[in-house]
Amino acid sequence: MSADFWAGYVSGAAGIILGNPLDILKVRLQASAASSPPQQPPARTAPPPTTSALSPRAFLLGTAAPVLGYGALNALLFMTYNRTEALLNHTLTGTAPANKPGTGTGTGSSNLYTTFLAGAAGGLATWAVSTPTELVKCRAQLQLAPPPPPSAVAVAAGAAPPSSSSSSSSWGIAKHVLRSEGVRGLYFGGGVTAVRDSVGYGFYFWGYELATRWWLQAAAAAAAGRAPEKDGGVMGSDAARVLVCGGLAGVLTWLSIFPLDVVKTRVQTQVRRPEGGETAGLLGGGQKGPPRLGAWEMARETYREGGVRPFFRGLMVCSVRAFFVNAVQWAVYEWIMAELGHGRKREVPVEMGVGSG
Repeated sequence: MSADFWAGYVSGAAGIILGNPLDILKVRLQASAASSPPQQPPARTAPPPTTSALSPRAFLLGTAAPVLGYGALNALLFMTYNRTEALLNHTLTGTAPANKPGTGTGTGSSNLYTTFLAGAAGGLATWAVSTPTELVKCRAQLQLAPPPPPSAVAVAAGAAPPSSSSSSSSWGIAKHVLRSEGVRGLYFGGGVTAVRDSVGYGFYFWGYELATRWWLQAAAAAAAGRAPEKDGGVMGSDAARVLVCGGLAGVLTWLSIFPLDVVKTRVQTQVRRPEGGETAGLLGGGQKGPPRLGAWEMARETYREGGVRPFFRGLMVCSVRAFFVNAVQWAVYEWIMAELGHGRKREVPVEMGVGSG
């Protein structure tokens, strides 16, 4: 495996472990209904969860799926990003990209347009992993996986209903979806997830690269007016640069896609409840019950619920989480890359145009 694979995997898992408590609050705020329900409330969405009375154990809900899934997702993301940007730079300029993660070579900076496009390609490549991971994670965090109804024989015998503790775990929810809806059930909401990831990761890498360039220019300007014997302080610290720029990139990412994420969360947390314990085949189909809303219908229902405000419910919590999680994630990634001999040598950019190199 390449260095950026392992750096991406470990940094992704570290970010999830750190940010899961705030992610639970974000998901519950996104899925919650308005305090005053509309005249025609949607009847097919998940029951509104609450954010009160969360026990310490509740902050671990849904951790297993993203730790396993986002480690692989982040590894795939960085690998695809690095190689796509190398290809784009070579195609557009005829030269190999410089200073990109995974290469450890070069002295210049790549075009920010290609950085955005490569990030978008990386985000789109993660769709196969991110869609089922997000679905299981959101339902686990909202505890939306009730067990199938007990059989008539069990009820007549006085047997206790199945415990919901195992069914609300990530593994229990995954098995429940596979039994009741098949493989296609795990990819419910995949369209809006693909758009969210593509746009979001485009801004993610673009924001990190742009913030890094600004930081290096500010550090160079500060160094120009400083006595040679004095150290660079915070602006001269690589660790501070990675933490701040990584955190800002995370906040920018969520600002750019938060309404899409609200729709995605509400779409994927619609739980189809089988009648009489009937199950579908492995590939899905044959499921009874009212149809669930798609992304466009859910967006309209959300707007009818309270206008624009529901699309930004939980944004503050998400922004705080995004800064700390992505600061740590980028720091872990850059550290592992450096330890594996693929660190980046950063230089002050000559120009700061959005598409300049």
